[in-house]
Amino acid sequence: MTDKKLTLPGVRPRNPLVAASLMRLAGSHRRSGGALRRQAKQALRASLKHGHHGDRFPFT
Repeated sequence: MTDKKLTLPGVRPRNPLVAASLMRLAGSHRRSGGALRRQAKQALRASLKHGHHGDRFPFT
């Protein structure tokens, strides 16, 4: 029986930027669905407040 040593490959270091990006939810540069709904609701309230009661579509 021969004495062979088991060699394991080294562990790759983790990318420190990945953890930071996951914590701040980096990704899309779009507004979330909730933000879009809120903006639409505010625009509707503003148009009704200024007297636009259906004479034209305010979101074009």
